[in-house]
Amino acid sequence: MWANIRSAIDIAIVSFIIYRILVLLVNTRAIQLVKGLFILIMLSLLAGVLRFRLLSWFLGHTLWALSFAIPIVFHPELRKILEELGKGRWQFFNNNNRLSIDDAEERVRQLSGALSYLKAHKIGALIVMKQNDELKEYTETAIHLDARITQELLISIFWINNPLHDGAVVLDKFNIIAGGCYLPLADVPEISRWYGTRHRAGLGLSEVSDAMVFIVSEERGEISLANKGKLSKDLKDFQVEKLLRHYFMGDQKGEKFSLLDSFVKIFWSNPSGGTDNGRLVH
Repeated sequence: MWANIRSAIDIAIVSFIIYRILVLLVNTRAIQLVKGLFILIMLSLLAGVLRFRLLSWFLGHTLWALSFAIPIVFHPELRKILEELGKGRWQFFNNNNRLSIDDAEERVRQLSGALSYLKAHKIGALIVMKQNDELKEYTETAIHLDARITQELLISIFWINNPLHDGAVVLDKFNIIAGGCYLPLADVPEISRWYGTRHRAGLGLSEVSDAMVFIVSEERGEISLANKGKLSKDLKDFQVEKLLRHYFMGDQKGEKFSLLDSFVKIFWSNPSGGTDNGRLVH
C-alpha cells in the first residue's frame, strides 16, 4: 500500500517538474527544439518496435550527440529555468501575474486617460499591451523604462519632438517596459491607402504575437486596436475602457494552468502567431 502511494507521489513530482519546464519554454526559441526532440524520440521508439536496426542506430547516436550540443546552444533558456526556480516562481497557479482590483482600476484610469487625451489632441501613438508572447526582440533594442503606468508619462513620450514619439511603447500589466520600439510592418494593401506606418506596424506585430496594440491616428484623431491580425477602427472611449479592464483584470476568480492546453500550445501552435492575414474588422 505504502509502496503504491510513494510511487504515485514520485510520478506526480516528476510530472509537475517536466510540466513547469515546458511552460517556461513555451515562449522561447527552445520550444522548437522540444518539438524536434519529441519527434526524434517517437521515431526512435517506432524504429525499435519495428526492429529497423540502421534507423535505431542512427537515431540513437543523434540523440546522444544532441545531449552534448543542447546545453551549449540553449544555455540562455536553461539559465532562465534555473533563475525562475531560484525566484520561487514554480507555483501551480499563475497568481503572480494578477493585480488587485484597485491596482487594475488605477491602471485602466491612467491608460484610458492617456489614450483619450492623445485622441482629442490628435497626437499619434502606438501602445503595445504585452500578453503571453515574449517581445524581447523589439524591446531589447529600444529604450528601457521600467516605469509606472501613468497618464502623464505616456502623453509625454508621444509628445511631438520627443525622441521616443515615433516608436511604440511596450507595457505589461505592471509597468511600461520600453519606449521607442520599432515593430514589423504588415503588408496589407487594403489599408496602405488610408492608414500610415503606425497602423501597419501595430497590425504587423499583432500578426506575429498575441499582443494587443492601440493605435492613435494623428490625422483623424481615432483610436484603433490591432489584435490577432485584425484591425478594429474608431473605437469609442467606453470600448477602450472595456478592453483595458479585461486586459488588466481578466477573470478575478483565478485561472488554472491547463495541462492539455499547454501541450497543445507547445506541439501544435502556429509558429507565426498570425491569423486571417490582416483582415479588417469594421
